Amino acid sequence: MAKYGPGLVVPIDVKKKVWEQQPPLHNRWHPDIPPVAEVFRVEMMDFSGGRITQDDTAEDIKHADPSIVHYLSGPIRVVDEDGIPAKPGDLMAIEILNLGPLPGDEWGFTASFDRENGGGFLTDHFPCATKAIWYFEGIYAYSPHIPGVRFPGLTHPGVIGTAPSMELLNKWNEREREVEENGLQTLKLCEVVHSRPLANLPKTKGCLLGKIEGSTPEWEKIAMEAARTIPGRENGGNRDIKNLSRDSKIYLPVFVDGANFSTGDMHFSQGDGEISFCGAIEMSGSLELKYIPYLILTFLCVKLIRGGMKEYLTPMGPTPLHVNPIFEIGPVEPRFSEWLVSEGISVDESGRQHFLDATVAYKRAVLNAIDNLSKFGYSKEQDICPKSSKVPVGPRLVRKPDVLKCTYDGNLPVTRNPSAST
Repeated sequence: MAKYGPGLVVPIDVKKKVWEQQPPLHNRWHPDIPPVAEVFRVEMMDFSGGRITQDDTAEDIKHADPSIVHYLSGPIRVVDEDGIPAKPGDLMAIEILNLGPLPGDEWGFTASFDRENGGGFLTDHFPCATKAIWYFEGIYAYSPHIPGVRFPGLTHPGVIGTAPSMELLNKWNEREREVEENGLQTLKLCEVVHSRPLANLPKTKGCLLGKIEGSTPEWEKIAMEAARTIPGRENGGNRDIKNLSRDSKIYLPVFVDGANFSTGDMHFSQGDGEISFCGAIEMSGSLELKYIPYLILTFLCVKLIRGGMKEYLTPMGPTPLHVNPIFEIGPVEPRFSEWLVSEGISVDESGRQHFLDATVAYKRAVLNAIDNLSKFGYSKEQDICPKSSKVPVGPRLVRKPDVLKCTYDGNLPVTRNPSAST
């Protein structure tokens, strides 16, 4: 009898530590991390590797180790129907067939990092570490820390990509070293956002390299070369595209023999960006992939477009390696009949005008949305749309318990909205 459905090649046991998983996980990009499998249904741990728990405290967020993220499943070697590996210059075409939380682990978390340890987009307004636990019921999520809220999610992988070649990896480290050394003087995200590290160069702390045994000369060498998974780069990486869900198609450039594909950082749902840098509902999960049937050379789960990088990807830099993946968004999305949109303009909290600064405008829009929500309870009977009268005083939901929150122990200044309700 024919076997249907994807075969599982990267299983996850959420009761085990990340370094105990078989096959082992990794949290860096490097061409010498050996593949653990060929074709795939992939399971993955949440970005923290299970270090953020369901306990009723935000202390695990406050003291989170930023050197460990993200734990990725893979690398997975990609071959065509004749068993010939993907080659540099090919384009790897994948379709997301299905995805979701791991059975028995149907929960996730949203958090904001402490200003002194990770920070976030609004860290000057919200410096304390906070956490809310979410539980999943089918397509819906609810949280005991945010009572009365229940909404459908749009599940997607946050990190998905191929291994860089050594040449590309060297380019990453060179350009990011320049940013680290000179970026604070020459580059600014925007003047009202608390300054954060602009680059994280390779370090051994927190490094996990899959099958490469730790504390060996080989491990030490690769750990000091391997790139962090936090940025998005030419290979894909940390994209956080909220609509990259069922029936989405991804076209990834291939830089090494076999492509060495990896994925992780599963999100139950997310908005347009992670405002707190942990603003998605993070979770463990699985990802089922398949070939794209209208393409010719297929091998069970992926399609290799030979020479496709040159054919379809335009370099946005000085070499053919300076390319970016293509993402074709799927048709699945929660259906909402009504919603409110908060606007932001390029004027900061002090009233100062900035010139076409999209970051300032985005920050103001987010703060406006937060302040609007803070005026209202979360009762579904209450209409939060603005009225000609003042803010309604109708039935409110008493917000207990609130989100889990730590104290802020740093001494950096905190920004306030001059006219905000809180």
